[in-house]
Formats: sequence, C-alpha cells, structure tokens
Amino acid sequence: MSDDSVSRTPLRVAVIGGGITGLAAAHRLIELARKTDRPLHLALYEAADRLGGVAETLRIGEYLVESGPDMFITNQPAAIQLCERLGLSDQLIPTDTTHRGSLVLRKGRPVRVPDGFMLLSPAKIWPVLTSPIFSPLGKLRMGMELLLPRRHGDDDESLASFVRRRFGTEALDRLIQPLVGGIYTADPEKLSLKATMSRFIDMEAQHRSLILGSRRQAATDSKEPEFEGSGARYGLFTTLRDGLSVLFERLQSVIASECDLRLGTGVSSVGVNDDGTATVVASDGTSDIFDRVLLANRAPRAADILNAGTSMASSTEIAQLVNLLRQINYASTAIVVSGHRLDDIEHPLDAFGLVIPEIERRRLLAVSFTSRKFPGRAPEGHILLRTFVGGAMQPELLDRTDDEILAIVREELGSILGVRGEPDFARVCRYPNAMPQYHIGHCERVAEIDSVAARIPQLELAGNAFTGVGIPDCIKSGEAAAERILRP
Repeated sequence: MSDDSVSRTPLRVAVIGGGITGLAAAHRLIELARKTDRPLHLALYEAADRLGGVAETLRIGEYLVESGPDMFITNQPAAIQLCERLGLSDQLIPTDTTHRGSLVLRKGRPVRVPDGFMLLSPAKIWPVLTSPIFSPLGKLRMGMELLLPRRHGDDDESLASFVRRRFGTEALDRLIQPLVGGIYTADPEKLSLKATMSRFIDMEAQHRSLILGSRRQAATDSKEPEFEGSGARYGLFTTLRDGLSVLFERLQSVIASECDLRLGTGVSSVGVNDDGTATVVASDGTSDIFDRVLLANRAPRAADILNAGTSMASSTEIAQLVNLLRQINYASTAIVVSGHRLDDIEHPLDAFGLVIPEIERRRLLAVSFTSRKFPGRAPEGHILLRTFVGGAMQPELLDRTDDEILAIVREELGSILGVRGEPDFARVCRYPNAMPQYHIGHCERVAEIDSVAARIPQLELAGNAFTGVGIPDCIKSGEAAAERILRP
C-alpha cells in the first residue's frame, strides 16, 4: 500500500466524555483535520442525554441560573481563544465593578476581605492593619513575613504548611483557608501548593517576601482596573451573556456534522489491541475499533474503563496507569441555587460573595451573590444566590436528602445574612466525586501518568484531574490531547 493511500485512510478516533474537555478535544480534532486535510472518523460517547458535563444553564422564571461553573478566568487564554474561534466574542461580558470584592465570616458576622488581599498574600498593608479579621498578634505575625528568609529546596509543600510558615496560623484559619477552599473545596493540609498555586512558590524564590512580591506586582498592575478588589481577582473573570451553555451548544453545532455523537451511550471498557488499535465497548453492548481513544472522564472512571478492558495479553503499562489514576482523590459538592427578593435580606450583599472558614463551624462553604457579579441573572429587586455545601472538609453533608440540605441552607442563610421569607425558588444540584483533589505529590503523580500513557500510543488522557480544574484548564487539556493525536 502506498504512503498516499495510507494518508487518505480515515483516522478513527473516539472521545469518551462529553463535558467541556471532551467537547474541546472533539472540536480541535475537527479543526486540525480540516487544516491538514486529514480524513477523520470521529465518535464522541456521552452517558448523559446532553453535553456539557457539570455545566448547565437553566431558565427558572426570570432567573438565568448556572447549576455548575458560572464564569472563567481570562489570563489563561484557552477559553477566550476558543470563544473567538466559535464567533462568541461579542457574548463575553466582564464582572460588574459595582460590588467587586469578597466577604469572610468572622465570629458569625460577614466582614470585608482586606482590599488588595489576593488569596495568599496582601499587596496593601493598611487594609490588613485595620481589618477586624485578625488580632493584634495575628497582624504582627503576618508583618514578620517581611523579614523571613526564602525556603530552599523544591520538595512539595501543603498550602497549610506554606501559609503557616510565611504568615502564621491565624492568617490561614481566618482567611486563606476559606478563600482557597472556595476554589478547590479541599483540605489545605493535603492540598499541593506546587500543583495549585505555584506562582507563590516562584514569588518567594524571586522576592523572598510574598508581601514585597505582591506589592511589586500590584504596582505593575495598578493601572489595570481588572485588579481592583479583594479575594479572587474578579476583574480577570468573564462569562457569556446568555450563560455558559451557549458555549456548549455552539460546540455541538460545529462538531455535529462531522462527528458521530452518541448521547445516552456510556462506555463499559476500552481495550488496547496488539495491532495498535483499541476496542471500545459501549454500555449498550456494541463495540467498535479505533486507532486512538481519548479518555476525558474523571480519573477513577477512566481507570475503571481501562481495567474492564484489560486481558492477560494486555501490557503492564495499562495496569500501571489504572493504579496511578486511582490515586487521584475526589470531593463531592452540592450547590443550592435560589432566588430571593432583596427586601427579604437584611445584609446589603455589597460584594460578590462570602467565604466561610472551617473554624466558624458552619455548614456552608461559601455563598456566591451571582447576580451581583453579572447582569441579567435575576429580575429587578431580586438576587440569585449559589450556596456551596460539602467538599473535602464536610463530606458527610452530602449524605443528607435534598430537603435536609435545603433546610440547612435556609437556616444558615437566615443566621448569617438575615435571609427571610420564602425564596422564589430553591434547587439542589449535586456533584458527587466531581472535584479532583490535588494532594501533595500531585505534580509527580501526573508526570508519572504522562510517562506511562506515552508508552500506550492508542490512548490519550485529558481533563481536570491533571493540570488544572478551571474551564480554561479543561479546554487546554482537551485541545493538547487532540493535537497529540494528529501530530504529524
């Protein structure tokens, strides 16, 4: 057979999982196949009857509700670039500047996060000195960070260890733990700093003091309005005017004509064959042969699929890969979305949200004041709240029924924010084992996974289990896997 006839033989590729990672991968495969004039036979398997995974936009009365993620960061370009290629740039909207900033619960009362405090380190001294969050001794201990030497060595360190070493226990317990917990729903004693916030490691290495480094960074960024506020860098976030489902719908419309979309069809197993192909067995019992299979599932699910396809003839690499994937732990979370009349809430809700330290012994992780962040999410005189429950610190709450979770949220919102009366609506959205936990050693574990997977040419792995949990991270991961598949 001539080289030309081989090059015209369609490459058979299966993408397993129709969340944002799988959709981005399928779209990129089609883009590259068009660009290189490479024949492609593409199939996308999704067990649910819709695409998008945990992300879904709902219309509930006059409310625009995101039941999963509701925004993405812009300083990681993958999501912005994808929106541009899909013709969605005019749909992107920034966060509202009116209420930019965060609250943290202190002794049962919401308190403003000090201006310029960006997750782990303050860029401004005076707001910390005047904040009621910290005691005089706590403020003194934080100030000592200016004098501490930099750490030597590159072994992994937990976020809790890093913060205690630089700023002390009070800073960790009262502010940094809930700020970071709002992103990763994780236990800071186990969370790998290298895998999640390596820029602070770099800052310590370069500037010695994080306060000095943050102040120098803030001076550089001071002319940019997106850096105003406290807590998360809210000015760097964006969303789509009509909800994130617009992105998934546009992706589906683009790939539908060139992809065999198998909605409502899960995958039971993937087995690698001696001839360099892979066999995909679907949940309905049908099977197909592919040249490449891209697994865009949760790590434990990918491990189960690969393990189910293992035979005595399979290579030892599959067994190694299954074992490594099962070492990535996950946390479960529930989000209660609810709509309220502003007249029924005592607190002015003059921020984007509230984070709740574990030391407060409450039954909530955080509350997002969603319609304060983006317009068009709630009718005039009303507000949309997203209340987070569970996570790695309170997994037992996910064992409660929906009615019990709604009762817990109602009681806590009443106590903390003075929410009274009947909500316009309230709904529990559960996400069991949805958030990967980047525990200490995660970077090394991912490097080992990459090394083993590279020796199995039929397989590619992608998703939020490896190098980032945000939407841009997932898009980047899926597109990179697609590029490896079609690499010349």
